[in-house]
Amino acid sequence: MTRVTVEQIVQCTPDEFLALVMDAERYALVDDKLGRIDWVRRSGDVTDFQFRSRLPGIPGPAPKVVSRMRLTPGVRVDVRYAPLPHNRFVRRVSTFAASFVCEPVAGGTRVVRTIEIGFAPVLRWLAEPLLRRALPADVEREVLGAKNLLERGSH
Repeated sequence: MTRVTVEQIVQCTPDEFLALVMDAERYALVDDKLGRIDWVRRSGDVTDFQFRSRLPGIPGPAPKVVSRMRLTPGVRVDVRYAPLPHNRFVRRVSTFAASFVCEPVAGGTRVVRTIEIGFAPVLRWLAEPLLRRALPADVEREVLGAKNLLERGSH
């Protein structure tokens, strides 16, 4: 399993940051792991979306993945694979969990971004070392991109 956590202070409210995350198409502007988005469906605090997953450092075609984001207003967004029948193949070869946890602090919001990705044994030996090298810098760029997008938009 590969786990990456990045923390950043962003000059916005927790609700503003979490609204950006829940807008999958807008968030894709700062997250290279989200390839082309095919569709987005939102119902209250839950958003499902299908996209082409691009993992940094992992060669090969980008599989279609359906993710589910669940918002806890003002606090966090948790991201997982959407439930069956989605992601049958992807579930056989990998596990995925991610979160954005927001806390108001002086000067804005502390954002803690965490991603955990694991692979089935047949792929683990190849995929996890590649991902461990590339994912930390990618997640750092992603969070800084979100920071820049929100702070630029607030001035």
